[in-house]
Amino acid sequence: MSGFEVMHQGDGECVVLFLKGFLDAHTAPALESALQKCIDERKFKIIVNFQELTYISSAGLGVFMGFIEEVRENSGDIKLTNMSAKIFRVFDLLGFPALYQILETSDEAKENFELN
Repeated sequence: MSGFEVMHQGDGECVVLFLKGFLDAHTAPALESALQKCIDERKFKIIVNFQELTYISSAGLGVFMGFIEEVRENSGDIKLTNMSAKIFRVFDLLGFPALYQILETSDEAKENFELN
């Protein structure tokens, strides 16, 4: 079975979710509950760090689409960072760069939230 882990780190208004392993139909519920937890805690400035993610399927991508509207309705956003070229290609193929800000680092994403 493929392993997947979400680590949750909050500092102030921003929450950083660190993804590790394989994100597919079997593991997507773990990401869903991490994002739901952010919303339940009224944390709408979400940064998702992909540094240790090795694989993402369409089910994993769908999780982001399921939450972005509610997050943006609450003056927040989901920013994506630290993607490998392989992971970025999957997002790029599906047009995600037009919908989401994809940045190099979590620090860059935090600065971006502070400016807006």
